[in-house]
Amino acid sequence: MKVTSADIVISAVKPEQYPNEPIPEFALAGRSNVGKSSFINKMINRKNLARTSSKPGKTQTLNFYIINDMLHFVDVPGYGYAKVSKTERAAWGKMIETYFTNREQLKAALLIVDLRHPPTKDDIMMYDFFKHYDLPVIVVATKADKIPKGKWQKHLKVTRETLDMAKEDETIVFSGETGQGKDEAWGLLKKYM
Repeated sequence: MKVTSADIVISAVKPEQYPNEPIPEFALAGRSNVGKSSFINKMINRKNLARTSSKPGKTQTLNFYIINDMLHFVDVPGYGYAKVSKTERAAWGKMIETYFTNREQLKAALLIVDLRHPPTKDDIMMYDFFKHYDLPVIVVATKADKIPKGKWQKHLKVTRETLDMAKEDETIVFSGETGQGKDEAWGLLKKYM
């Protein structure tokens, strides 16, 4: 897909702040610092529309980005970051659960994992959560540029097995550096639009 326009619409914490447009939404979930912002920036050919941070746990709101006036990417706060208080974590959990369970525009969840390592307990929990609510899941394994191409399939197999993925769920090997997997990702998203 050729991206001609991309903007942040709103950073929301409650449903009444969500955009009203009846356009498809794709939510990105993943650990803090796994590469969600880099994924968004690479997908839309922009350097820093989505803020990347060396400080994990920076995103604390649901950030809605509108792409070509036809879809939203929704960047969800990263999980698994220890320096956040229990109260804050509980508030995020509630906000995220409300969004994922009630949002009609949501077409699929993109679970962003690190291809170099087996998915964490939090990744497994998030995947199971999506499956529990019958949400289509696309697993995007980032940081592919950090390991040799010949090892991608082996790492992908570990990812699928660790998450105990359903056969129908898609995986994409992705790199925010090289753009590996970008066209494949757009192709999959189109199927859900």
